[in-house]
Amino acid sequence: MASQSFTFRQFAVHQDRCAMKVGTDGVLLGAWANVKGDILDIGTGTGLIALMTAQRSPSSKVTAIEIDPDAAVQATENVASSPFADRISVVQSSIQDYRPAMTFHTIVSNPPFFESSLKNPDPSRATARHTDSLSYRELFQAVARLLADEGEFSAVIPSDCLSPFIAEAYLSGLRSTRQTAVRTTPRKQPKRYLVAFSRQATVSMERSEQCLQNTDGSRSEWYDKLTSEFYIK
Repeated sequence: MASQSFTFRQFAVHQDRCAMKVGTDGVLLGAWANVKGDILDIGTGTGLIALMTAQRSPSSKVTAIEIDPDAAVQATENVASSPFADRISVVQSSIQDYRPAMTFHTIVSNPPFFESSLKNPDPSRATARHTDSLSYRELFQAVARLLADEGEFSAVIPSDCLSPFIAEAYLSGLRSTRQTAVRTTPRKQPKRYLVAFSRQATVSMERSEQCLQNTDGSRSEWYDKLTSEFYIK
């Protein structure tokens, strides 16, 4: 059973009313994404990634969108108890209906990714994990509408979702500029990808491959350095 709260260096995340708990994917994305200017977090859940990006970019204002009412309330409470409360706004809405009079320099999302697997009986958890409520096409249509011309969109997705995810990005006029394949251990195949997109075509895409753990189970140097501002040793 997941803990009802998770304490980081500068903030705490309570998650008893959120379908999707604090996990490695969210921590990776919050630490890996390039962040600057106005930031939008699509599907904020507990508010974890919004809090991480606010910590990393002290001059930025962050808007956190969440469709689930209970999660939106909990994210609002997590933000209110953080040092970044004056710079993060939580909005309870679907991204399809969100129509601000502005664009964002940074957009991040840990999106729903299951397209055809058996659904969880918990409606909130199903919404958080399945693309019925937010398909890849709808996500990228929203990103294309909300991303500033020089902005960047970053996401974390399972390895087997990479190809259709990038294909939908291309159809919306976005190109992948960075990809990091993440293995759990050196002997395992990559389980997830961190991917970044922009409107700008690049001559060559930046690719890398990293591990979360060493062969002895300890945290890898890459993961330790990436998350050093957040995890309490």
